[in-house]
Order: sequence, then structure tokens, then C-alpha cells
Amino acid sequence: MDVTIERAYQKLETNLEDLTKTYRSLLDVVRKEKEILLKADRDALDENNRIKEDLLFKLRAQDALRSRYATDLATLVGGDTENPRLLELAQRIAGTPISERLRTLHATLDMVIRRITEINKENEEYTKSALKTLNGALNEVKGTISGKSTYERKGQVKNGPHTSGNFVSKEA
Repeated sequence: MDVTIERAYQKLETNLEDLTKTYRSLLDVVRKEKEILLKADRDALDENNRIKEDLLFKLRAQDALRSRYATDLATLVGGDTENPRLLELAQRIAGTPISERLRTLHATLDMVIRRITEINKENEEYTKSALKTLNGALNEVKGTISGKSTYERKGQVKNGPHTSGNFVSKEA
């Protein structure tokens, strides 16, 4: 195999391995976020979100490098330089160990990203549910504090008791 292709591949492979490690770190953070959401620990959630933002920033930088390295390799093997794909690059250099390694790296990245997406959607549902419950509780408190308005015979508004609902008995 050509030395320039080998060098371009080595850069891409190293970048893809780093990208995979960072995505796995993000997967751990997203899993931890799920636990934190269930515990409702605001301070831990803030810290977790800071770590998540740092990882996302790092991923953007690594992905820009991946795109550049994939374009370089695509140029050398005659692939699509506008939108280089790992599987297409693997196809272009079929029959080499590089081809199989690119397929393996692609499958690993695809699996990790898919899992991150699933857990992130679950976390979104937990967050929406928690916000819905919190809003309901806040509305109840607001109703209790504001009191009830009732009409007098003259048609004037009169503030009633500052309680929400009437509690009759605990027994059935």
C-alpha cells in the first residue's frame, strides 16, 4: 500500500479512536445524568451539564478533524471528497486490513452514538415529567395562596377562606 495512503489512514484511525473514547465518555455522562435526574440533585446536575458541554465542545473539534482526515484519505483513494463516508472509504480500499478496521470503527461509533441518543431521549422524558409535576405543584400552591373569590349578594367580589378545597374526614 502507498505510504501516503497509510499516513492519511493512520491520522484518521487515531482521530476515530479518540472520537470513540470521547463518545464513550459522553455515554457515561448521559447515563449519570439519568441517575441524577431521578435523584433530583440540582448541584450534581449542574456539574454533570458542565462536563457534558465540555465533551460536546471537544467532540465538535474532533469531528472537524475527522472530516478533514477523511477528505484527505478520500482524495488519495478516489472517494467522494465533498462528503467522505467511512464505509465508502473502506470499500475503495477493500481487501486490506485498513478496510476492515474502518468498518469496525464505523460500527463502534454508530453503536455508541445510537445508545447516547436513546438515553438522551429517556432523560428528556424524565425532565418533561418532572417539570409537569413541578408546574402542577406550583399551581396548587398558587391557588392556595391566592385564596378563593366568591360573590356577595350585591355582586361584589369577596375574598373567601385562604384554603384550597375542604377536608372532611380521613375515614372512608
